[in-house]
Amino acid sequence: MTYPNPRLSRRHLLAASAAVVVAFSAAACTAPAPESPTPAPAPGGHRPSASDPWRPAVHLTAEKNWLNDPNGLVYHDGTYHAFYQYNPRGNSWGNMSWGHSTSKDLVHWEQQPVAMEASPQEEIFSGSIVMDKNNASGLGTAQNPPMVALYTSAYGKNGALPQGSQAQSVAFSVDNGSTWQKYKGNPVLNLAPTNNNFRDPKITWYEPGRYWVMTTVVADAQVVKMFKSTDLLHWDFLSDFSGVGAQGGLWEVPELVQMDVEDSTAKKWVMLLSINPGGIAGGSGMQYFVGEFDGTRFTAENAAPADAPLTESQWLDHGADYYAANSISGAPGGKPVLLGWMGNWDYAQHVPTTPWRGSMAIPRELTLVRGQKRLELRSAIAGVAREALERSSEVKSKNLTVGPEAQDLGADFASRTQLIELEMDLTSAREAGILLRRSADGSASLRISYNKEKRTVRVDRSKAGTSNFSEKFSPYHEVALPSSGSDGKVRLRILLDSSSVEVFAQDGAAVISDTFFPDWDNTGSSVFSMDGNTDFTVQSRAL
Repeated sequence: MTYPNPRLSRRHLLAASAAVVVAFSAAACTAPAPESPTPAPAPGGHRPSASDPWRPAVHLTAEKNWLNDPNGLVYHDGTYHAFYQYNPRGNSWGNMSWGHSTSKDLVHWEQQPVAMEASPQEEIFSGSIVMDKNNASGLGTAQNPPMVALYTSAYGKNGALPQGSQAQSVAFSVDNGSTWQKYKGNPVLNLAPTNNNFRDPKITWYEPGRYWVMTTVVADAQVVKMFKSTDLLHWDFLSDFSGVGAQGGLWEVPELVQMDVEDSTAKKWVMLLSINPGGIAGGSGMQYFVGEFDGTRFTAENAAPADAPLTESQWLDHGADYYAANSISGAPGGKPVLLGWMGNWDYAQHVPTTPWRGSMAIPRELTLVRGQKRLELRSAIAGVAREALERSSEVKSKNLTVGPEAQDLGADFASRTQLIELEMDLTSAREAGILLRRSADGSASLRISYNKEKRTVRVDRSKAGTSNFSEKFSPYHEVALPSSGSDGKVRLRILLDSSSVEVFAQDGAAVISDTFFPDWDNTGSSVFSMDGNTDFTVQSRAL
């Protein structure tokens, strides 16, 4: 959970063993859950229109008002639940509550009533949800085990802790996430002395020890703190993780996940970590570390030193708009499935959308592979989401060779929302790419290109639409690819929505996720080649 103004003062921690205070109670609150506002109509029925030109068609957003970090992502009984930071009272950050949407396919979402709403005493910051299948918490029954949420309480006046302090609390649901009750022993985890930046609990099951592991942060000290519990209520300190990787801003929303190494019997642990500011594209970003976890301590392998250039750290996305992603607990398929916020704190509060502001990126699944120097993550659109997108319409295809003159792709590639497969063989060209959401006179477009000399993919949004809402709305982002394909070709999977683009390069070796705000009438698409010829294969599905 990030504040709109992330420049917070650094706070020194006491020794970890003395820093933790565990608050608990053996009984659960039996008072009824607070009444939630009547939900707005489901956003799944809303499409971009001339009056709402930037409304996403295939990404989660709220019908109205502000949203940011995803929280409490869980799959249960065939339904994906996404909770998220939400302002039920306005279109900017504030009154932080947990919004709630559900989906069967991670593309079409139905907005539910607000799950937990802010009060003057307590705002509901980021956290996570697990299914307590064995009712270890005692908050449900063996026949009806509970969903258990660990979230950050941000205390206001007359709260349980001093105003401004943050600590971890529990809420639970015994009706599949429809209503929530707060545990009367809250907070269950606090620091001594209290801290104003202790937040973002994410829960992982550690099978060898038969306990849950919680990762949290002291955000302004760039420290991940880890704890363990067998009942989700009583937490013991394990260790700290710090001192490597990008340090330029707040560390937030950490997650520890175990993954198979592709084409191997080996397993590794991955620490996902958001940073703001200080990301590779400016402002908000997500880095990760690969290493070992022995049940107590996570040790990163081949991690960039704290004083290294940003390019030496490992980044989950090289665009400006991918932040606070965490995995969906219990998701089928065996690979981590992440949902991230498609925003950047450099300008998120100023983007020109109304009555809604903020959306999620397309859910993506992660694979761990051996790179040239170290283990690396690959990203792909999550399988169930990809299947939903591919059911949307028939494939339109074109094969063409392009020289000095750009070639228009025609009406089949003029949708405002498309899933595009682009293959380029830069036979003699120096650079080649595609222009999307192009104006009739060619003066405006989103430009996606590959430079053969530099081996870089670039997304240039400098002429893609409205950008005068913030001086920090950076014009372009690029990433170096380790190489082209074995056949020398460059392959991009491009998910174009009405106000965003996600470019997955070379089977997800690198991703660039960016928002942009084009004119409604700009729907043209064309391909171009510079200083030589390029062979193109372009396939598209209108969404």
